[in-house]
Amino acid sequence: MIRWGVVGPGEIAAGFAEAMRLVEDGEIVAVASRSIERATAFGDKYGIPTRYGDYAALAVDPDVDVVYVATPASRHEQDTVGFLEAGKHVLCEKPFALNAWQARRMAEQARARGLFLMEAIWSRFLPAYRSLVDVLASGRIGEPLLVEADFGMRWPVRPEHRLFDPDLGGGALLDLGIYPVQLCSLVLGSAEHVAAVGVIGETGVDEQVAAVLRYPHGTLGVVKAAIRVNMNCTARIAGTDGSIDLPAFMHCPHALTVTTNPGGAEHLDCSYEGNGLQFEIAEVHRCLAEGLTESPVMPLDETIALASTLDAINAQVLTGATRSHSQVSAHAGASDERSTR
Repeated sequence: MIRWGVVGPGEIAAGFAEAMRLVEDGEIVAVASRSIERATAFGDKYGIPTRYGDYAALAVDPDVDVVYVATPASRHEQDTVGFLEAGKHVLCEKPFALNAWQARRMAEQARARGLFLMEAIWSRFLPAYRSLVDVLASGRIGEPLLVEADFGMRWPVRPEHRLFDPDLGGGALLDLGIYPVQLCSLVLGSAEHVAAVGVIGETGVDEQVAAVLRYPHGTLGVVKAAIRVNMNCTARIAGTDGSIDLPAFMHCPHALTVTTNPGGAEHLDCSYEGNGLQFEIAEVHRCLAEGLTESPVMPLDETIALASTLDAINAQVLTGATRSHSQVSAHAGASDERSTR
């Protein structure tokens, strides 16, 4: 039985606790929050026996084997490193870190201690994504040349919400854009060039982002993300001999459509029960049972490469937004510091 501790008992952690009910070889034995009231309420709801009002107490709990870090992205490095230093394995929610420097430090800490660490990109472990990998490996669509993916929804502007708070790592890119970017990474590898633009909103976070990613051997990824506009939330992988379509929502589809020439279109049923988070939990359990400190499905080197790509996109979005704002300000004779971050 793998014994879990959960830190940051918010909405994402609630989904994790629900998924744990579908996993036979694991249980949540402790929960920690900076508010003992929140920890207690979460523990009551999900039948978790031990509740802490600070993270340090959970870190030294001898009954906890692995910690699920579901705190805001701005805390991921600090919290993950702290639990690793305490000798705990860690599953860290996406985005893994605010930047590649933090991601490298987290990976280095885990490797130095021989502890398991993985970014919780749950998409990678869903039946549809495992089928996608199998289709690519079979060569049915030939050589993948282009990945197009977008993920965007319209939320009301709430400055106190994590999506709109730059101090919490808010914005479209890190929260939603990571899904299209990770799909490009899965199919095409590590990006070697990035061209990106975006819109910075009134709270200082990126509200819309679009990027073209160039990969080795002349392949491309075209990605979009937004928190102020609805997008199709679909994806398409085009190859020399066919294509794979991921319906909405592309990060957690229940089906795939594989089109080949001259074979035509085939619908693959990839449905599953529950919210889907149970598959990443099962992967952690599998790795721990086999003595692995990294998942071959979501290895740390790829997590660091993803963070580097997000860094490159973010840098161009911020630079472009600053330049555009300066031009508008010069023309209007006014300034608005909220447009930069």
